[in-house]
Amino acid sequence: MTSEPLLQVRDLKVHFPVRGGFWGRARGAVKAVDGVGLDVVRGETLGLVGESGCGKSTLGRALLRLVEPTAGSIRFDGQELTGQSQRQLRPLRRRMQLVFQDPYASLNPRMTVRDILGEPFAIHGLARGRGEREREVAALVDAMGLPREALDRYPHEFSGGQRQRIGIARAIALRPDLVVADEPISALDVSIQAQIVNLLVDLQRERGLTYVFIAHDLKIVEYVSTRVAVMYLGRIVELAPAADLYRRPRHPYTQALLSAVPVPDPGRARTRMLVPGEPPSPLNPPTGCAFHPRCPHAMERCRRETPPLYPLGAGHSAACFLAEGDAREVAPTPTSGGEAGVLAQPSSPG
Repeated sequence: MTSEPLLQVRDLKVHFPVRGGFWGRARGAVKAVDGVGLDVVRGETLGLVGESGCGKSTLGRALLRLVEPTAGSIRFDGQELTGQSQRQLRPLRRRMQLVFQDPYASLNPRMTVRDILGEPFAIHGLARGRGEREREVAALVDAMGLPREALDRYPHEFSGGQRQRIGIARAIALRPDLVVADEPISALDVSIQAQIVNLLVDLQRERGLTYVFIAHDLKIVEYVSTRVAVMYLGRIVELAPAADLYRRPRHPYTQALLSAVPVPDPGRARTRMLVPGEPPSPLNPPTGCAFHPRCPHAMERCRRETPPLYPLGAGHSAACFLAEGDAREVAPTPTSGGEAGVLAQPSSPG
C-alpha cells in the first residue's frame, strides 16, 4: 500500500435548502455534511460510523459526486472533482463505484443479471464484442459464488444476500479503485452478513480495492476497517486506526457508541455510558461543539467554540477540548484546509 492518498477531502459541506411560503424561498438549510476533511489511502478501508441522520451516507455519495457538494474540495487520485461537469467526470466514473444499502431497490427489476452486469461494459465501451462481454459477465458471476444459471434470472428470483452479491459484482465490474459501500449488510439476515463481509474482504485482497465502508454495526466496522471515522451531526468527531479507536476512544460520543455495543457474555461486567436526549436537528445545530447538549463533560467553552480535530499521535485525532492537553505534546500535522490533518500510515486491513 502506497503513502499517496487516493482520496483527499477538505472542508466538504453539503447543505440542503429548506423552502417554504408562497414563493418557495429558502428559509434555512439542513447541514447534512458540515466541514469534513479526511484522506483515504490507496488500498485501505476507512470505516464511517455514527447515528442515523449524522450525514455519513450523504458524505459517501458526495465523495462520488452523486450528491452535489455545497462547498469544499474533493480530489481523487490528484484530480479535483468539484466544479467538473458530468461529462468531464465520466472517465472517472468507472474508477469510483457505489454498493447500495438496499440490493433490491438498486437493481432494475426488468433486466436479467446478464443485462445488469453487461451494462457497465456497454456504457463505457469496454469488452469489445458480445463474446468478450459474455466472458467478463460470467467471470463476475463466478467470483460472486453464483451459478451460471443466474445470468438469465431477474432480481426478484434471488434472496437478499444473492441480490447484494449481484450489486457488488456490478460495482467491481470495471475494476474500480474506490468503492463506497453504503451500509451493504444492514438489509440482510445476520446469517448472511458475515458471508458478504468476507466476500468484500477477499475482493479487496485480490483486486487492491480501496473502501469507504459505511455501517451501524461497530463490530463489523472493527473487523473490516483499517481506520475508523466517527461522525456526529455532519462532522467527524474522531478519526483513528481501528485498533486504537476501539481500545482507547477519546471523544465522549465515541465512548458512548462503543459502550452500547452488546457483549456476548452475560456474566461480564460492563459500564454503559448513557447519552441523554436526541441528536439536535441539522437544520438548527447548536453553537460550539454540536455534542455539548448531550455531553456529560461539557464546559462553557464547548457552548461557545467548535473544537478542531486535535492530533493525538499515531494517526489518532479527536474533536474535543478534553484532548487539547494531549495534542500539545504532538507536533501539529499540516493540512491543506478543513478540520482534519493528514494521518499516519495505516496498517494493512485485517
